[in-house]
Amino acid sequence: MDIIKSIEHEQMKNKIPELKVGNTVKVHVRVKEGNRERIQIFEGIIIKVQGGGINKTFTVRRIASGVGVEKTFLVHSPAVEKVEVTRVGKARRAKLFYLRERLGKSAKTKERVGAKIETNEIVVKEDLTAAEETAAPEEAPAVETENPVVEETVDTVTEKPTTEVKE
Repeated sequence: MDIIKSIEHEQMKNKIPELKVGNTVKVHVRVKEGNRERIQIFEGIIIKVQGGGINKTFTVRRIASGVGVEKTFLVHSPAVEKVEVTRVGKARRAKLFYLRERLGKSAKTKERVGAKIETNEIVVKEDLTAAEETAAPEEAPAVETENPVVEETVDTVTEKPTTEVKE
């Protein structure tokens, strides 16, 4: 069984966002047409997340030309280029199948105000030799500069850039 787990571990992606039911996501999917390959974006609400490990899947639903379309994606599939979370939704159920009967505004989930959109990074711990573990990284001596450090940030509420001077 260790051989199977090691093969599955090699196939898993390192950076995946936190996929929760109710979130609105953009799934970038590789589509192969003949000898050409392109990336197609499928945007919708996650209505179901199931499985675990390499077999974890999520189902995204959207309305296209007045018709509901659902696609199920494998999280760790090589066909899925990346998944972007655009809106964090508020859901009190594990599966949102009731959205299938709804249209318009009622087919959406409420947005969780002030929620941070972050990606979970699964860090793969690599085998370090004893020499690498004992070697301490060399630190550069601290040099004081007369120029203050200017840090630019973007305010998440107003989306306006702000600058701060740190001494």
